[in-house]
Amino acid sequence: MQDFVAEGGLPYRATPFWLSLADEEPEACARNAHGVPVDPILAQALPSPAEALGSPLELRDPLGEAGNTIFERAVRQYRSRILVRATGQCFLFCRHCYRRALLPSELHFLDEAAIAALSEYLAVHPEVREVLVSGGDPLTASDAQLAGLFGAIRSVPRPILIRICTRAPIVLPARVGAELVDLLARTRPLTMVLHINHPRELSAPFLDRAEALMKAGIPLHSQTVLLRGINDAPDILIELFSTLSLRGIRPYYLFQGDLAAGTAHFRVPLSRGLAIYETLRKELSGLELPRYAVDAPGGGGKIYLPEGIVERKAKSWVLSASDGSLHEYPEEE
Repeated sequence: MQDFVAEGGLPYRATPFWLSLADEEPEACARNAHGVPVDPILAQALPSPAEALGSPLELRDPLGEAGNTIFERAVRQYRSRILVRATGQCFLFCRHCYRRALLPSELHFLDEAAIAALSEYLAVHPEVREVLVSGGDPLTASDAQLAGLFGAIRSVPRPILIRICTRAPIVLPARVGAELVDLLARTRPLTMVLHINHPRELSAPFLDRAEALMKAGIPLHSQTVLLRGINDAPDILIELFSTLSLRGIRPYYLFQGDLAAGTAHFRVPLSRGLAIYETLRKELSGLELPRYAVDAPGGGGKIYLPEGIVERKAKSWVLSASDGSLHEYPEEE
């Protein structure tokens, strides 16, 4: 693991396995005019000067999680589910991360008090049917730590779906050993959502670990962020989503970029994203096509695209959330 702090921003971290997926060496890779690596693997991992170019549109908490926090690291934006940020640790600190401002203060795993608060909350809120275990990456924790968290959720006397959000099988396949697979299988009902942005991430070791998870009865879904210079071309996304579907991994979400500080160079103009998605709708089957969505800036939850569009203004889009509230998302260059 390589690890150092980049000046004024998110720390750098990447696994040697992840870097091995690149076509170039990190130290001598080609970069564009903004200093961002051209290679789609390295662009997601290596810090660049572009991260220091702030925008008045960007937010420290672009999803408005602070306003929906019910107790330490537990967020409830929807009636039926809760999101838990189990840790701020990651195997790979993605340069487009929308929680980049939150992670440094949350590096430790949830303590016993926070886990107890979660189980107590679930016990008195029977309408909650699902717990999203996110981070950071929850699989950076030990199997024992995960077992403690899962056990607290399972202590509630009703079925609750656990959704694990992770990049671990992609960036460090060795983390998904037999012991972890067994733990996850014993914790069902449980599903895993994998953050995958480019076909090159579908390595043979990853596909082997994905097969092991599915054979253990764990459904796999993927979520992808639309990223400028990495996957903002229909042919790349068609290859990604069709390959995932053939391998039994369901393409779930394609996300428009959030307004996180230091990520403007990755955001694709929404007009272009809509055009790309229109091509995907023509070329992919219903099983291969993910939902295109954006999180309402500052809170409001996910808005599906294009159906959530109310109107186009000169420099922004007016979007309607599920509760009827209206939100503006900028049209950037």
